[in-house]
Amino acid sequence: MNYNIIYSERKTIAIKIKDGNVILRVPMKTSKRTIKKVLLQYDEWIKTSIEKEREYKEKQPELTPSEIKKLKKEARIYLSERCEYFASRMKVKYNRILITSAESRFGSCSSVGNINFSYRLMLYPERAREYVVVHELAHLIEMNHSASFYKIVEEVLPDYKERKKLLKNTSYN
Repeated sequence: MNYNIIYSERKTIAIKIKDGNVILRVPMKTSKRTIKKVLLQYDEWIKTSIEKEREYKEKQPELTPSEIKKLKKEARIYLSERCEYFASRMKVKYNRILITSAESRFGSCSSVGNINFSYRLMLYPERAREYVVVHELAHLIEMNHSASFYKIVEEVLPDYKERKKLLKNTSYN
C-alpha cells in the first residue's frame, strides 16, 4: 500500500484518502513502527474508503467550466436565500457565505460565522440542500456534532435524518 506521511505539530494520527492515495498526518516524533501498526489496524477501513471514493467519483458527472460557473451562480443565489430564511427561523446571524469547489464536504461553518458551501450541493435534491443549510446554521449555536446540536437541527427539520440520507444515497437529482 502506498502512503504519504506528513509530520506536524499534532497529538494524534489522522488518516485521509484523497484520489486513491492514503495520507497520514502524524505527530513529529512518530516512529515508522507505530505508523505501520496504525496502517495494519485500519487496513480494512482504508480499502473500503478507497473503494467508496472510486465509486463516488464514477457517479460524478463531468462538468464543463461553463456548467461549473453556472452552478456557482445558482448556488450563490439559492443558498443565500435559504440561509436568510432559516437563519431568521433559528434566530441566528451569520457573517458571510462563500461558494467553494470543495469535493469532500458540502458545507462548513467557521467560529466567526462564515459559512462555506460547495457548488456541488446544487446537484442534489432541494430537501438535501436545505438540510446542509440548517446543519451549518446550527453550528452557529453548537460548534460540534453533539446530541444537542442534532436537537437544534431536528427542531427546524424534524425529518433531517431522511434529508441527510439523500446526500449519501443520491448522486444527483
